[in-house]
Amino acid sequence: MAVMASKRDYYEVLGVERSASGREIAESYRRLAIKYHPDKNPGDGEAIGRFKEAAEAFEVLHDDEKRARYDRYGHAGVEAGARHFDDIGDIFSAFGDIFGGGVFGDLFGGGRGGRRVRKGADIGVTVRLDLMEAARGVTKSVEIERHETCGDCKGSGAKPGTKPSSCHYCGGRGQVVQSSGVFRVQTTCPVCNGAGSVVKDPCPKCRGQGAVGKRVKRDVIIPAGIDHQMRMRLAGEGEPSPQGGPPGDCYVQVEIEEHDLFQREGQHLIVRAPITYSQAALGATIAVPTLEGQDDLEVPAGTQPGEVFKLRGRGMPDPRHRGRGDLLVQVNLEVPKTLSAREEELLRELAQEEKANVSQHRKTFFEKLKDYFVAPEG
Repeated sequence: MAVMASKRDYYEVLGVERSASGREIAESYRRLAIKYHPDKNPGDGEAIGRFKEAAEAFEVLHDDEKRARYDRYGHAGVEAGARHFDDIGDIFSAFGDIFGGGVFGDLFGGGRGGRRVRKGADIGVTVRLDLMEAARGVTKSVEIERHETCGDCKGSGAKPGTKPSSCHYCGGRGQVVQSSGVFRVQTTCPVCNGAGSVVKDPCPKCRGQGAVGKRVKRDVIIPAGIDHQMRMRLAGEGEPSPQGGPPGDCYVQVEIEEHDLFQREGQHLIVRAPITYSQAALGATIAVPTLEGQDDLEVPAGTQPGEVFKLRGRGMPDPRHRGRGDLLVQVNLEVPKTLSAREEELLRELAQEEKANVSQHRKTFFEKLKDYFVAPEG
């Protein structure tokens, strides 16, 4: 699944600071939606583009989880699961609370007049990967549990040979309007739940629901470099619309298992390699793991415990196809818990040598220590 590049920053699209509150984000989106609404700008392709762009930015930034991923990874963090509004009707369906009622909905018809056909509900599944699968990209088969339109009643919910009746409460519109002075509030009909019709003689197969449960398998192409908790969208694989509209989407959330050797930080990998005192002091060539297999690392003489060596471009791929992260090798000094007689003999000789020839660094430290404990005169 391709990841788009060269998209405007969502905060820039909405004209808000990165520290903006949820209310500020909603208010800014509302202003832009009014400004670029298609009914206010008929035939203006640029305005429609701005209208869709603002909706996409709001869809991410008004959701705390998506916003956190976007703040950390940018578009790559949300692109796999981002909702793309190819049709204006999708926006009205997604943000019905904004477009469907009140003064704002009345200004532009809340979706071009009449009963809105809502998109089916979105659903989600989880797929687990190991680090190597995430690094190389993989195709995974997932099982989706959802509903599909009932074949007996063709989705109407009514017994074959009968039809749903028009809702008497809303007159078949699916919406009811309440007036109070100059304000008009439009809400979903509580009797038919927006369908505009009611089923009096339900279909035996689906029990009036218009849909039956089904389990399907789908292949998901997961790009190299995808990170933990990112999501991918399978368009049209969600629940069917109860009103004959387009089906919802299925969002595949990726969970990546921890690795025995590598710790991941974004696109970088960290590996901790043990070295002995002699290797740190004299220098050595040590074997380190990489995604491509074992490699050699030159440890220079005098390496300090905890020092980090960077292998550029040996980390995780960027899902936006912008190169790779780095592999960071942190060397940790390994102190043996048991010694052979020969090792103990050599270390005692080394200790005597160190005592007789104190390094400048240790000498400076001891001088400072002595000065610290000597009480000032007077």
